[in-house]
Amino acid sequence: MVIKMRVLALDTSSNVATVAVMEDDLLLGEYILNHKKTHSQKIMMMVEQILSDLELTANDIDIFAAAVGPGSFTGLRIGVATVKALAHAAGKEVVSVGTLEALAYNVPYAEHIIVPVLDARRNNVFAASYIWDGEFKEIGEPEGITIEECVESCGDFLETVFVGDGAIKHREYIVEKLGDRAIFPHGAALNPRASSVAAVAMEKAKRGETQSYLEMKPHYIKKSQAEKDLEQKEKGENK
Repeated sequence: MVIKMRVLALDTSSNVATVAVMEDDLLLGEYILNHKKTHSQKIMMMVEQILSDLELTANDIDIFAAAVGPGSFTGLRIGVATVKALAHAAGKEVVSVGTLEALAYNVPYAEHIIVPVLDARRNNVFAASYIWDGEFKEIGEPEGITIEECVESCGDFLETVFVGDGAIKHREYIVEKLGDRAIFPHGAALNPRASSVAAVAMEKAKRGETQSYLEMKPHYIKKSQAEKDLEQKEKGENK
């Protein structure tokens, strides 16, 4: 008897809200909404709709996965909280997937270095670098840097594939500095896709890299403004 693994994955780390269900290597369905940032209103509706359309329930899912960061602080909290609630209700485990890792997975078996770039406002970005070298490998860990630093770090690469909303926003600058060495895939590969989160999660689950829903948490590279304000308040009270 062949046992299949079903993964439900979502990504709410940017302006895009996306949900997907995979069964082994087969993508059963994927919804992508890139219209306003109303994740708290939309994401659970999208989950319910895709499960209904596939004639599945949360109990039919084996693994729940979320893009855990870096990204929008509010968006990450919404996505992680949603997956934790689903996994808790269904009594299933979860898989945490890096947002940048999943973005790079949008470009399977690329011949060049892949640099996912997420907009972090004020000319800052979240970026990392990956390569397909027999297998998918991280060669530069996620960090918060300026777009200038990001592009400068790509200067030694012969060619670089850029993905992510940061790559879209700063495309003109990237091309100005790197010229033909900068490659931008088609639009569907530029933005977050839950199918990529699901594919990475599937590989991690096969390696036993699952967690209890209690262990899943957002991965913040830099502190939110609320956290900074709280720290400043606490410092003032302790004086």
